[in-house]
Amino acid sequence: MTDNAELTASFTELYGTAPEGIWAAPGRVNLIGEYTDFNGGFVMPLALPHHARAAVARRTDGQLRLHSTDVPGGVVSLRVDELAPHSGHGWAAYPAGVVWALREAGHQVTGADIQLTSTVPVGAGLSSSAALEVVTALALNDLFELGLGAQEVAVLAQRAENDFVGVPCGVMDQMASACCTEGHALYLDTRDLTQRQVPFDLAAHGLQLLVVDTRVKHALGDGAYAERRAGCEAGARALGIDMLRDLPYEDLGTALETLAAAGEDESVVRYVRHVVSDNHRVEQVIALLDAGEVRAAGPVLNEGHASLRDDLRVSCQELDLVVSAANAAGALGARMTGGGFGGSAIVLVEEAMADTVAKAVTEAFTAAGHAAPGVFPAVPSAGGRRVTPTA
Repeated sequence: MTDNAELTASFTELYGTAPEGIWAAPGRVNLIGEYTDFNGGFVMPLALPHHARAAVARRTDGQLRLHSTDVPGGVVSLRVDELAPHSGHGWAAYPAGVVWALREAGHQVTGADIQLTSTVPVGAGLSSSAALEVVTALALNDLFELGLGAQEVAVLAQRAENDFVGVPCGVMDQMASACCTEGHALYLDTRDLTQRQVPFDLAAHGLQLLVVDTRVKHALGDGAYAERRAGCEAGARALGIDMLRDLPYEDLGTALETLAAAGEDESVVRYVRHVVSDNHRVEQVIALLDAGEVRAAGPVLNEGHASLRDDLRVSCQELDLVVSAANAAGALGARMTGGGFGGSAIVLVEEAMADTVAKAVTEAFTAAGHAAPGVFPAVPSAGGRRVTPTA
């Protein structure tokens, strides 16, 4: 879909009536703080200019009809009172899960016709699924006058992914899609959901943040997220704390010795070290941004990647190649972002060096026999919102 008028026309042709509006919700990239959200820790995502859009009209007959312009196949028709977790439906499970979560929370959603389209790259670790969930929740919140705030929308969208789709993700992706603001990164405490918009005007500093989509997703990632979550929870239990968030960075060395002495698996020790140190890195980056020292965040990104590669072990050859090639070409810093085993990396560069660094990374991929990556600037963008009709 190229514009809202075309999406409106497509919806009208498909469903025989015009939509009541169009909503948009972005994908996200995470600047720092990886695998920390389900540990009650800190994250710092920013919304991308890439977004999912939904044209929506209410129904009162209990019918939910879903269609995507991006996926081959016709309309998926479901009954809202028959929606059940873990029942499949492919891509449609994400918007259907939102309807289920809203109804489970006591909201009277009586059906809808929904057509979705998205520019968020799928499989790139940029939260294409969260964008689908949040845009659906925003539309239904408006149309059924549910009165939910952006944070409540995000939490319900997370429940859709956790309990309906069955992915044990933290809340970062949905909060980023719902709550980010243009020109800022979102500092989020995932325990109590307090948040602060941190100015992140890269252009004003003569910088760019590049996203490098490796276009690969390794099967090794299947189940790895849940395994690492379980390992983090085991580490917290062994240390007698509720969540790894409760372990101060200053006490990390002593805690690691305690875990080793107690005979904990070495993987648990590594996971604890990563999570606690990455929480600390988020705090470091915030302090640097607040001080206007954006360039100094580059080395912190490099440290974050080394921790994800060596302690959490969720990187892969392609992601490591992005980081090494970018830094060799003059980048200020780089790291993988998202769940890993493929997906994307971010690269902080001087604006004047952006093309040079992107070319170097692409040439490194070609030399290694990999398909060319996708490279684009991450411009901190607005979170989910209604886009038509405008107020």
